[in-house]
Amino acid sequence: MAQPTNAFDTYDAVGIREDLQDVIYSISPTDTPFMSSAGREAVRNTLHEWQTDSLAAASTSNAVIEGDEATLDASSATSRLSNTTQIMDKTVVITGTQEAVDKAGRASELAYQIAKKSKELKRDMEATLLANQAEVAGDSSTARKFGSINSWIASNDVFASDGASGGAGNTARTDGTARALTEADLKTVIKNVWNAGGNPSVVMVGPFNKQKISGFTGGSTRFDASEDKTLYTSIDVYSSDFGDLEVVPNRFSRDRDAHVLDMDYWSIGFLRDFTMHEIAKTGDSEKRQMIVEFTLISRNEAASGGVYDLTTA
Repeated sequence: MAQPTNAFDTYDAVGIREDLQDVIYSISPTDTPFMSSAGREAVRNTLHEWQTDSLAAASTSNAVIEGDEATLDASSATSRLSNTTQIMDKTVVITGTQEAVDKAGRASELAYQIAKKSKELKRDMEATLLANQAEVAGDSSTARKFGSINSWIASNDVFASDGASGGAGNTARTDGTARALTEADLKTVIKNVWNAGGNPSVVMVGPFNKQKISGFTGGSTRFDASEDKTLYTSIDVYSSDFGDLEVVPNRFSRDRDAHVLDMDYWSIGFLRDFTMHEIAKTGDSEKRQMIVEFTLISRNEAASGGVYDLTTA
């Protein structure tokens, strides 16, 4: 078949209105499981400090003679820890013309970009909290940085032979040669955390090792919907000898890390909560800055642990 002679079609026409949908779609994830699960508190200085302590090991030789003089026990001091606040920001600058023209998908370019940058700032925070970043005190020419989770966990970690623990927030861990995540390593860390006094409730991993855990055949809970004969092979809860742990995939976690967490011992300390202010107008544009200043508080790192140096593909 062919068009009739001299048929005027859309390829010839001028002035056809565009068909641009009045919606903007974004697939970028904005969920932040670690920040959402951690505690939240206010801090009052760029260096936030706290103390940790532990009890003496239980003794089976605690027996005294009737009427004997008391033997005075030695006392141990608390440990004083600290972390530095880090400033993060996102800025927006929109010309007056762009704000004035008729736009598809948003009435105000300024409002749209502010909302977008706010989500980006939240993602930056989550990724940095789960990074391998050591504390940086900073100075007039160097930005302050807090010690992230991997610079804290040291008591209950399993890693490759050429890897090394971080410590006290001011030493990043040394990444070793990657090897596969095993259930034996995960069980070892869970046991060690429990022995130290923690009650871990979360295993937080990247997407690759979430699937790896789903392949474990040991003490795992799978959900079998018998009514439709469907086997759901994704493990949402890992049933260990020391309690059930929720397996939480985190898009912003390093895929080479598997964190075993007691979230009661992690908190985000805000020196300055999320704020936005106008930047001085210097021409035909509107400028905004969103800013937050915060730190990671490891209330006691021995309540958590990690399996490190994992393969990611």
